Amino acid sequence: MRVMVFVKATEDSEQGMTASPELDQMFVDMGKFNEELVNAGVLVAGDGLKPSSFGKRVAFDGPSRTVIDGPFAETRELVAGYWLWEVKDMDEAVEWVKRCPNPMFGPSEIEIRPLYEMEDFADIIPDEAAAIHDGVGEKLANG
Repeated sequence: MRVMVFVKATEDSEQGMTASPELDQMFVDMGKFNEELVNAGVLVAGDGLKPSSFGKRVAFDGPSRTVIDGPFAETRELVAGYWLWEVKDMDEAVEWVKRCPNPMFGPSEIEIRPLYEMEDFADIIPDEAAAIHDGVGEKLANG
């Protein structure tokens, strides 16, 4: 089972990073945790995200597209980083997150969401769409 693990943004993370001994230690602790994930064969991908002031959103309304520049309001709804993990089930993902060092300097949250797999759509996806998705997956796997 693949899960996306979101590190939720905080007011601090939205301000960007400033060198400090505390930040140095956070990088060391998170590096060790990531190493554990790699050694266990769990980590597929992951990274930190720059503050939303560097981002853009594209709003869709029918054929219309509107670009919205960051920063974005509602910091608690933003993502500051992510991992993509391969785990046996949600319980294993929760156990890994509970072992994670606090990714922020104060209170923080990490959200875990399972990814859809093609078999989740087996009864509803048209054959033509399934073939396209299979081809895309094959191209990604082969580089």
